Amino acid sequence: MSRVLSMTGFASASCSLDAKTTGGRSCTLTIKAVNHRHLDLAVRVPPGLEALEAPLRRCVKAAVRRGHVELTLVLEKGAAQARVEIDDALLDAYIRGFRQAAERYQVEQQPDFNALLRLPGVMSAAVVPFDAAAIEGQVMSAMQELLERFNDVRHAEGQALAAELEANLIDLLRLAAEARLLREAGSGTELGRLQARLRDLVGEIPFSEDRLLTEAALLVARGDVEEELVRLRTHLERFLELLKDGGELGRPLDFLLQEIHREANTLLSKTGGAGGGLRLTEIGLEIKVGLERAREQVQNLE
Repeated sequence: MSRVLSMTGFASASCSLDAKTTGGRSCTLTIKAVNHRHLDLAVRVPPGLEALEAPLRRCVKAAVRRGHVELTLVLEKGAAQARVEIDDALLDAYIRGFRQAAERYQVEQQPDFNALLRLPGVMSAAVVPFDAAAIEGQVMSAMQELLERFNDVRHAEGQALAAELEANLIDLLRLAAEARLLREAGSGTELGRLQARLRDLVGEIPFSEDRLLTEAALLVARGDVEEELVRLRTHLERFLELLKDGGELGRPLDFLLQEIHREANTLLSKTGGAGGGLRLTEIGLEIKVGLERAREQVQNLE
């Protein structure tokens, strides 16, 4: 049996990168997903790592079939990421110029190093460069861990949804079985009800039994819900089979719900002339409520 996955989920994974090539940086990968009819994937990587976007995108597509998915790669700062560099030649030139000016104007004052170091070009921060190809293996390893966590989260939610759907569909099967019993119990009473009503209307005036039988047959045909109940039960049982098999269920279950909803509508349209009376109408309404609840749950499945 394949796993049942929800379309919604969140996970994160981190890894430390090579200190020599990245200055002690670490990376964090996060992924989150919400419902969507198709796979709508957005991948965000920091400047300089654009080459990783394509392999990251391929990984997600191999693991996720549907949903609006956002994958983000963040490079965290490392202790050795940046170093300070001083232009000694430029600083020497500034100091010589300061002392020459002090001697020329006979000013007894030492140079202010705070001011000198702030002069343009004297001190600068050099960021340790990194090569995307050099860290791709570590990032992709973290990506595999991320997707495992992500699918575990989606599986847990998917199993909960599947359990709710199963209970809901079993209840709908029970309602369909009750409707069939009501139909069978009431199918033989239409002729008697029509005869009694005609006697009330015409009193002792004779009427044609053949015409009565014809009208009764038409009334029963208009109100007969046997075909709808058979198709309804077939669709419900197929729904439960698919749910048990697992896998990518969202689209086939949504299609089945449309078919079940159509049968429920036809059932309701016929209950006025069917045996079973008010209870049969109540059952049709309860089935539609259960179908709406199932539709909301199915929309969360991949």
